Amino acid sequence: MAAYQSFHAKAASAIRGGDALLPAATGVRISGGPDAPTITDGPFAESAEVAGGYYVFEAENLDDALAFARDIPAAKYGAIEVRPIFHTVDDAWSRHDAQWLALLLEPPEGVNIPGSPEWQAEAGRHGDFAAAAGDQIAGGGALHEPATATTVRVRDGETLLTDGPFAEIAEIATGFYLLSTADRDEVVKLASMIPAGAVEVRQLARVSGL
Repeated sequence: MAAYQSFHAKAASAIRGGDALLPAATGVRISGGPDAPTITDGPFAESAEVAGGYYVFEAENLDDALAFARDIPAAKYGAIEVRPIFHTVDDAWSRHDAQWLALLLEPPEGVNIPGSPEWQAEAGRHGDFAAAAGDQIAGGGALHEPATATTVRVRDGETLLTDGPFAEIAEIATGFYLLSTADRDEVVKLASMIPAGAVEVRQLARVSGL
């Protein structure tokens, strides 16, 4: 925690959102889409790596974003995947009432390039979800395609960068929502309405100072 406090002090002007996540064992996975949702409790053993949290940075360019990512403490023992956001749901990045991160996942062949006609058609379905969810959506955004990703690892003081796409990944994150609900059952019901191949829902840890 001291390392994260130090990072936050250094990068405070660029951090627009973020939080730690509770363990994957407490998560929920919803697959099948809104028409036939299937709900599975965590943990999800098939994952090679598990998300421990997220940040949203405001940066002039990729090099600046990677410089911030290198300083995240988790880069020294795990990996940080950096992806540009195509657009945001909430420009203010309100995080005070958000309790759950809903990560939208798709198989590689199902990922549409943001701005394409296919993506625009899917965006209409997200508009329907946003209208139904209302103020229970506290933030979120769509992500650019995996080819734009860069993974950052720091080992023995050396920064190792790997450019995407990452063919070995079974599913790819295409966006996320921050959802504010009263309890777990309610967030599962809400997440089952999201138009995505699968949605992984994890509660924000709300660690003091993050």
